[in-house]
Amino acid sequence: MTMSKTGILKSSLSKKYVMAFTGLFLCIFLVGHLIGNVQLFSTGPEGQAAFNSYAEFMTSNPLIKLMSYLTYASVLFHVVDGFVLTIKNRKARPVNYVVEKGNLNSSWASRNMALLGTILLVFIVTHMQHFWWTMHFGDIIMVDGVKDLHTVVMDFFNPTVNRLAAVMTGLYVFAMISMGFHLNHGFQSAFQSLGLNHPKYTPMIQFVGKAFSVIVPAGFASLPIYLFLIQS
Repeated sequence: MTMSKTGILKSSLSKKYVMAFTGLFLCIFLVGHLIGNVQLFSTGPEGQAAFNSYAEFMTSNPLIKLMSYLTYASVLFHVVDGFVLTIKNRKARPVNYVVEKGNLNSSWASRNMALLGTILLVFIVTHMQHFWWTMHFGDIIMVDGVKDLHTVVMDFFNPTVNRLAAVMTGLYVFAMISMGFHLNHGFQSAFQSLGLNHPKYTPMIQFVGKAFSVIVPAGFASLPIYLFLIQS
């Protein structure tokens, strides 16, 4: 078994398993997060109350808090060992072969997972700064006894309130496009890393992976576009 002196885990095989499991866990998290966020399409009082209740539940329920910590840990493992695996793989392959044969043997997304991951990491950090940090530590008004995160999100994508709303909307959509490419390769790669390859099931996994990599990022991207347009 190949050993590495860097990264959170020492074994290259362990790194791949961790990448697969954490990646699939984060896919589940994305679905749950999207389901909660679609309430933002309702901008009236009922939508405001529903989204604020969802945000309050996500930040106060003990079980959800535990899942949040697991999510943070998954992101950490996924990012660090993803970079380690990328570096090891590049060192293991001749440069000329990668340059000359890369387009024939792999997709653009698979060759640029580190770049896509970096874009998503920057997005996650800024996203948490704008919303998670504000929810926990910001000065937010209370509505019906809960913090009004709904208005914070609405204002963030409102060009009459935030002069950078158009830029933020564009960057958000760009990050979701990057996520789509990342998921398109990562979803299928996770099952392959776990050894779940079978002529009968692999085509279905590939189909689900492609659909997931389009539907979920498109769902997230549609939210800021919608909020920006209705408030412009």
